[in-house]
Amino acid sequence: MISQDQKVAVITGASQGIGAALVEAYRKIGYVVVATSRGIDPSVDEEILTVRGDISDPVTAERVIASGIERFGRIDTLINNAGVFIAKPFTEYTRDDYASVTGVNLSGFFRITQLAIEQMLVQGAGHVVNVTTSLVDNADSNVTSVLASLTKGGLQSATKALAIEYATRGIRTNAVSPGLIKTPMHSEKAHAALAGLHPVGRMGEVDDIVDAVMYLENAPFVTGEILHVDGGMSAGH
Repeated sequence: MISQDQKVAVITGASQGIGAALVEAYRKIGYVVVATSRGIDPSVDEEILTVRGDISDPVTAERVIASGIERFGRIDTLINNAGVFIAKPFTEYTRDDYASVTGVNLSGFFRITQLAIEQMLVQGAGHVVNVTTSLVDNADSNVTSVLASLTKGGLQSATKALAIEYATRGIRTNAVSPGLIKTPMHSEKAHAALAGLHPVGRMGEVDDIVDAVMYLENAPFVTGEILHVDGGMSAGH
């Protein structure tokens, strides 16, 4: 059991890219972390609990939150970072594509957030951050992305609804809306083309998203915010 003053962050999609960087960032500010993904390995850090599983399965969400409470006694922050992106023309999406994207992006958010907020209500405080995409606000003919807009757009709306529902009960909900970030999701061969989709002329770095999440974590008067970190994509072209 940790000290009563030490806070606990739960991070999904935590094995690589933005998720792995968020684990490090929360440890640096003194949090213990429950990190989950399909292929995450055990950590040598005793204050990082890893839980392997598919977040689209409600059983995984239940194991993550129950394990975190059993090990650390509380849940203070949930970062819904796990996401699947499949870019195809709308009529070419398959049933498997639909199941994969909605499973992680929507079902993966739903159950774990329910369970985390239940615990936060017991504690009287908490923070949820959803990672969405700037394509929700700025559809681009160069990136066919209806499933991303459908699912991440849902998360964006849910962010505001949760912020209002729990505004008087100590629980904040915010979102970070990235542009295209240099992560393992995008091959280096595509970087030049992807950079051109941003008005600033470059892709974002993982640290840009981490810095945005850290701002929200330390902004107690901010809730219901959709923080665009997208090189100007949401402003226009």
